[in-house]
Amino acid sequence: MSQTALPARADAVVIGAGALGAATAFHLVKAGMSVVLLDKAEPGSQSSRRAAGLSGQLRSDETMTRIAARSVRKIETFEADTGEKLAFFQPGSLKVARRPEHAAQLEDEVARGHLLGVDAVMLRPEEARRLMPYLATDGVLAVMHVRSDVYLEPIQIPVGYARASARLGAAVLPNTPVEEVLTEGGRVSAVGTARGEIRTGVVVDAAGAWVRAIAARGGASVKALPTRHQLMVTMPLPGVRSDQPITRIIDANVYVRPEKGGLMLGGYETDPVQYGPGELAADFDMEDLELDLSVLRRLAASVEAQFPVFRDAALQEHRGGLPTMTADGEHILGPVPGIAGFYVIGGCCVGGLSTAPALGELLAEWITRGTPSIEVPFMAPARQATNLPESELRELCRLQYAHHYWAPKAMPDLIAQ
Repeated sequence: MSQTALPARADAVVIGAGALGAATAFHLVKAGMSVVLLDKAEPGSQSSRRAAGLSGQLRSDETMTRIAARSVRKIETFEADTGEKLAFFQPGSLKVARRPEHAAQLEDEVARGHLLGVDAVMLRPEEARRLMPYLATDGVLAVMHVRSDVYLEPIQIPVGYARASARLGAAVLPNTPVEEVLTEGGRVSAVGTARGEIRTGVVVDAAGAWVRAIAARGGASVKALPTRHQLMVTMPLPGVRSDQPITRIIDANVYVRPEKGGLMLGGYETDPVQYGPGELAADFDMEDLELDLSVLRRLAASVEAQFPVFRDAALQEHRGGLPTMTADGEHILGPVPGIAGFYVIGGCCVGGLSTAPALGELLAEWITRGTPSIEVPFMAPARQATNLPESELRELCRLQYAHHYWAPKAMPDLIAQ
């Protein structure tokens, strides 16, 4: 995007033009606020564009399921809402159980889906194979199909929201690093950038991998840990079509979906690369992130019985980003205690892109109306799970990442300690 003049004042300044920040900015300007959307690089250029672009509406609790389903509805109406085109595919998703306890988990998820209006059914393995022909069913005990789940090219969400915000009057300022968040009398008063100062009464920290650094510049503590996530895409394969569903293997924490005529594979290893405070250089760009294809090769080997195609398939893409994890696996969203006008949206736990449309809307409601239409106290920036020593935070974030599709029974007890 072309450079815009720096406004001297705005009702709200949103720091970070990834999916979460751009969605928040759009809903704020749509509500009538004057908004500045800042980013140290181009909108959507960091972790958002390197995401898998998956939705998964059935979550571990009712509130997150409602939020995820609301996001899918907002993706379906994105063009009507924003005036920006958005191409998406809606073949649904398959979740595959290879262990008895995970087959029981799927039965529970289907029952919860029926209660909450999510179209989920159990399928016989051979029915699942008809939907996803590359899925081999030996060893598969149960399969769930959520028929309205979507996938898309991820950069469309932040870029679409940023463009729509600009068209509605927001100042969208790429390549504008934030140097400080100023406060006066216990509330935010201005944002200092490399190009000058913007006076404001509302600041939204949506800085992704830099969410902790930005919070600290305003005197706040936010405990989220940037964690490397990778995926790969094969060269085109015969018979792959865009109407084939996202497929997740629960025990392996691996997902597969169509992409560019081939198949995408990503997943969650047991010992991911994490970045603590000060471990990302000020000028770090996601292009600089060191990737490791051997991690993906090991994940592919763990699902070889179901997707033998990845054993020999040539690759056309290998990419990775730094989503932020939290100790309890929940997002961070809401006002920062003790600093009026300072809000955080982050800690996406490798699910920020698919929930961004709804979460950005909820935070905008919070700012403009005083309360969101869906209460999310478990996302509070100062909750217990974010107030941990660094060593405990790192280990719990690792566990959340390593068990993204299923949680060990001991995990809730560890978080509560």
